[in-house]
Amino acid sequence: MKRFYVTVALVAAAIVFPSSIPVPHSDTTKVKVDDLLSKMTLEEKVGQMAQVTLDVITKGPNEYVSDEPVTLDPNLVRKALLEYKVGSILNTANNRARTPEKWHELISQLQEVAMKESRLKIPVIYGVDANHGTTYTAGATMFPQEIGLAATFNRAIVKRGSEICAYETRASSIPWNFSPVLDLGRDPRFPRMWETFGEDVYLASEMGKQVIDGYEGDDNNVKNTKKVAATVKHFFGYSVPNSGKDRTPVYISEMELRERHLPSFKAAIDAGAHSLMVNSGIINGVPVHANKYLLTTLLKEEIGFKGVVVTDWADIENLHNRDKVASSHKEAVKLAINAGVDMSMIPYNFRFCDYLVELVKEGAVPMSRIDDAVRRILTLKYELGLFDKPVTNYKDYTEFGSAAYEKVSYDAAAESITLLKNKNNILPVKKDVKVLVAGPNANSMRSLNGGWSYSWQGEKVEEFATKYNTILEALQKELGKDKVVFAQGVAYNEQGKYYEEKDVDIDAAVKAAAGVDYIVLALGENTYTEKPGDLHDLTLSLNQINLAKALAKTGKPTILVLNEGRPRLIRDIEQDMAAVVQLYLPGNFGGDALADILFGDVNPSGKLPYTYPMYANTLVTYDHKPSEEQVKMAGMYDYASDFAVQYPFGFGLSYTTFEYSNLRVSKTSINASEELTITVNVKNTGTVEGKEAVQLYISDKYASVTPDMKRLRGFEKINLKAGESRDVVFKITGRDIAFVATDLRWTVEAGEFEINIDKQKANFNVTETKAFNEVKTRL
Repeated sequence: MKRFYVTVALVAAAIVFPSSIPVPHSDTTKVKVDDLLSKMTLEEKVGQMAQVTLDVITKGPNEYVSDEPVTLDPNLVRKALLEYKVGSILNTANNRARTPEKWHELISQLQEVAMKESRLKIPVIYGVDANHGTTYTAGATMFPQEIGLAATFNRAIVKRGSEICAYETRASSIPWNFSPVLDLGRDPRFPRMWETFGEDVYLASEMGKQVIDGYEGDDNNVKNTKKVAATVKHFFGYSVPNSGKDRTPVYISEMELRERHLPSFKAAIDAGAHSLMVNSGIINGVPVHANKYLLTTLLKEEIGFKGVVVTDWADIENLHNRDKVASSHKEAVKLAINAGVDMSMIPYNFRFCDYLVELVKEGAVPMSRIDDAVRRILTLKYELGLFDKPVTNYKDYTEFGSAAYEKVSYDAAAESITLLKNKNNILPVKKDVKVLVAGPNANSMRSLNGGWSYSWQGEKVEEFATKYNTILEALQKELGKDKVVFAQGVAYNEQGKYYEEKDVDIDAAVKAAAGVDYIVLALGENTYTEKPGDLHDLTLSLNQINLAKALAKTGKPTILVLNEGRPRLIRDIEQDMAAVVQLYLPGNFGGDALADILFGDVNPSGKLPYTYPMYANTLVTYDHKPSEEQVKMAGMYDYASDFAVQYPFGFGLSYTTFEYSNLRVSKTSINASEELTITVNVKNTGTVEGKEAVQLYISDKYASVTPDMKRLRGFEKINLKAGESRDVVFKITGRDIAFVATDLRWTVEAGEFEINIDKQKANFNVTETKAFNEVKTRL
């Protein structure tokens, strides 16, 4: 028996530069930054705080549209970099992916101007959203979106995917990545839920640390030209708006902010993340971009964040245009910079620079605030090695888009896919069958990838991903085209909103089912993100529901494949499905991975990283309070508050069975600082090899603040052959089971705690109450 331990816790002339740069000492960087800062004019400093989108400096009819092929406009480049001294460029022209060669051409030209024509020779820092792979580079390796990566419960595969993303982003000559998203996916109505690592604080924190280590390296040496500077976003509380719609207000206590929404960001900051992007929304009536308490007192002073704070898209302007807390754009700049913003993602004009220079001269923004922001930005540029090597060359990255990298993407997709229902063990299906493939997601690479794929909304995926297999194509490859019938039944309107559907021909799909043995029904969502993904109804579309019901009535076993960014309600059709498989947004190899799971070549091992709701008014997370689980009491009404969910957090089936036994603790009582060892035996009691995500939950029985029913406090993904067993060991201390008390301090209180691993339970006591931190101020 093995033991397994885990601790909780203008001419495209290439510029030639040295290929290897020694890592500088931090004090050496500080000397360089201070020396450069002392030479800068106010206008040069303000320019470093400005970031514009690439379309502003390209040839084209206006700042929103570029000509194709995209070409830099020399006059506009010099206006931005020399007249306004702009320090950063982002995004990609016309919202579309470019080849590594094109990226190298464009960024080389920018650095040629910045490094040879500007007074102080300060390089530009280029940033891009590489959210699940290098989003905006043609040929890059696309991984599952974060929600799928969370479902793997596999730290190693998340880190490896992030390493590949960093490598391929640097191969694109881009050193700064606006990723990861460390908001929590606690509301399935939210259109960016799929960009998160799910609803749980611990899971998101652990996965976030893996991404930072993957992007930046374990030592955060981003001068390494295979690494990028990470940007954790969106700080913070962004993902739980009261309406469920993007960029709308949230009302949330500071206790909740600190206990649920801050830990994942703090974990990433502690892991060394170099930059942070601000929440575009409003918390308790105050836009976060104007909230000095959150951006300075909490983030920079209490937590000690030393990196760059960058806005999200046009969010300083939104303080005036949308949120109405600033009477003018100039006042909006004053509010945001004084609140703690270091760089403005403007992105379309230079008014920010003009206003900020005026504000400093008027005394409305102190020079000390400007110097602090610019010092952070220059430090990032030095740490990235941009002064010595402002452009990396795609020719040096021979592994870009390699088969080895694609294998990692496939493995991640395979481990993310979650089997939610398998009536009478209908899966895996034998390969001597004939199947009907139906549904709007059946023959779409777009829906497999989701948003932030080759373009913002993912509408250009089909142009770039033709070499990969849709679900239909993967099944045809697995069984042979003569064994696969295709009748879509419902199709998306690719030109309209993501949720609109056209070409509804359910009868044709029903007729096609006559000669098959099984039906694979791929339902879900088309691509979207941010505001375009807002919805009014969480229920799966009526057309898709009607298609599912009609196919179920044929009597042919129907395997429902959910290809969706958030859990759409399926209550009305779930009982008619022989099997339910959650695909999430698995990337380019999702179709292949699904086929291998359906036919038994791969044993599914994904686990839900969120609670799958059954009703629109039961959007409750697993870590809910006891009062959210009331049941009928004698002589009283039935409250219908029985925590009715479709599938619970952490749930996922396998083609084998796992038996948990012999849960034990190293001691039954600990003080707040002592370590407790928790051990459980896991055995594969089935007939096939399988992977299992072992999940440790702990419940605080009684506390001064109503405790959650249970909280995930540890997890580990293990692989067991048939008949093999293994001890999995977790180690925790009092800090690992603490909560945020009314005084806002992380506190563990004396009392009884219950451990749950699968159906195994054990108890232990904490013998003292202890607070683990000081809180300087509060909201």
